[in-house]
Amino acid sequence: MTLESLIPPGNIDRTWDEHRFNVRLVNASNKRRFKIIVVGTGLAGASAAATLAELGYDVGVYTFHDSPRRAHSIAAQGGINAAKDYRNDGDSIFRLFYDTVKGGDFRAREANVYRLAQVSNEIIDQATAQGVPFAREYGGLLDNRSFGGAQVSRTFYARGQTGQQLLLGAYQAMMRQVGAGKITLNTRTEMLDVVTDETGRAIGIVVRDLLSGQVRSVNAHAVVLATGGYSNVFYLSTNAKGSNATAIWRAHKRGAAFANPCFTQIHPTCIPQSDDTQSKLTLMSESLRNDGRIWVPKQPGDFRAPDRIPEEERDYFLERRYPAFGNLVPRDVASRAAKAMIDEDRGVGPRRNGVYLDFADAIKRLGEDVIRARYGNLFQMYERITGEDPYRVPMRIYPAPHYTMGGLWVDYDLMTTVQGLYAIGEANFSDHGANRLGASALMQGLADGYFILPVTIGDYLAPMLGGQLTPVTDDAFRETEAAVQRRVASYLNAEGEHSADWYHRELGKIMWDACGMARNAPGLEHAMAEIAELHERFKAGVKVLGDGDSLNQSLEKAGRVDDFFELAQLMCRDALHREESCGGHFREEHQTPDGEALRDDDNFSYVAAWEYTGAEPVLHREELNFQHVRPTQRSYA
Repeated sequence: MTLESLIPPGNIDRTWDEHRFNVRLVNASNKRRFKIIVVGTGLAGASAAATLAELGYDVGVYTFHDSPRRAHSIAAQGGINAAKDYRNDGDSIFRLFYDTVKGGDFRAREANVYRLAQVSNEIIDQATAQGVPFAREYGGLLDNRSFGGAQVSRTFYARGQTGQQLLLGAYQAMMRQVGAGKITLNTRTEMLDVVTDETGRAIGIVVRDLLSGQVRSVNAHAVVLATGGYSNVFYLSTNAKGSNATAIWRAHKRGAAFANPCFTQIHPTCIPQSDDTQSKLTLMSESLRNDGRIWVPKQPGDFRAPDRIPEEERDYFLERRYPAFGNLVPRDVASRAAKAMIDEDRGVGPRRNGVYLDFADAIKRLGEDVIRARYGNLFQMYERITGEDPYRVPMRIYPAPHYTMGGLWVDYDLMTTVQGLYAIGEANFSDHGANRLGASALMQGLADGYFILPVTIGDYLAPMLGGQLTPVTDDAFRETEAAVQRRVASYLNAEGEHSADWYHRELGKIMWDACGMARNAPGLEHAMAEIAELHERFKAGVKVLGDGDSLNQSLEKAGRVDDFFELAQLMCRDALHREESCGGHFREEHQTPDGEALRDDDNFSYVAAWEYTGAEPVLHREELNFQHVRPTQRSYA
């Protein structure tokens, strides 16, 4: 396996424009001769499908949801970044680029990040034209608010429903093409494998109809995976319960390198776990940190109600430790600081597993009506879940697994190491390095789908003009389909005592303890042995009720958990090999005297891309070269 990033030469501010000019093009009348599969209907998938079909390609879309609008992108709350500088506070494309590279702890490609910053402004224009109801200022311009890791206001938002509104914009664009007959939409259909020919080129996928159980093959000239991230490997996360890693993991086993799997993000603003049987965690938007102040009691073991703790006995620890950014430090920094408070027995709430996010000062300064206008739906959601009114008492928050910066390795054109197989949005190893800045997930998903992939995919397709699709009767399809059938049958034939959910919960506990907010070598080595042993028990003893000829969610879950087991081992291996701390990857052996992440640029300034071999995975390195941003120790003080 050879990693060719294909980053164009030249000045970084002209690289993307020159690359767009130099890629091979497909004539408008010839685009309809090419068939493209898009798996996933979140922001990346829906925007890519809509744009590709608008250009004239024949597009097939596949989602395991009953409606494309169920995609997890709908859960994004706080906003989307762009370098419009409407606030005239010093923002620019270069500053957004710099903040993103620095926020990712200097573990991302400069060229990709700069392109993302460039395209960000086009996204806002596109979404506004679609009717996305962004908040507006008194003068009519779109409003902005601040997010962690930046000292400028560049986040566009639609109250606390930004992801939902942006997804509806992409969805309506996609459904327009469905109506026009240019997109074939397949719901309740799960991709279970990628099909490659004798040269290793992607020629289609194998899918299973979740209602009938039918397994069938679909051919195409190119395959695009837009299936999101893998935080559900931890069982408890902010992701939707259905979110999984099956599509990208099966692609990995077909030859697609998996990059930086240990780079997972812990979000600091989650509602704390309420009991041991909980099956999901709920995210509260990072935007709340604009007006909410985070604090804990100064004294350990202080169990008084918040209104009984006077101001002088409160520790606003983020404001104390990071005065320049205060409560708006990046997510990894805020999460570790909150964990430190809990570890000192200064946690709050019934389980002592939270810190306060207090709006009392903001309500006093601005008035309750202003806070209600900004965050009303978020406050309402919090009250419904906890039974506490955040207008009257502080919210309680604690870090939780959220986003994954790791994913399938892709080159500058967003193609994986498998020719003809692309990965976009959170499914690829992204532009966020070791830590994603808040409000940049929506930016990357839409940039990939609307503006980057539709340009770069033509360079791959153009030489194939006149070539025929590989028929689904070909041996490559037959063999892959048979392998999928055997795998499904193995879950149904297992006669164990525990459900897939039981095994998933046990796996999640191991992963959170050993590969969650903090990692160390003994813990990772022990976790890898534990996971391997538990996986063997799973394969021999998972209990799947029902059959394979009708809707069977326990069967679906078994396959997804099986993949999580294999991914979990690679995550631990990646975390073990990376002998440094950076972003969300915090090795306890590598920290500054004041507890901050300590990078090792001399030895680990690279993307770690793992090749699947069926035995020991093989590590490949893509060296990171910084010409426009000088890597330094991150400081937000």
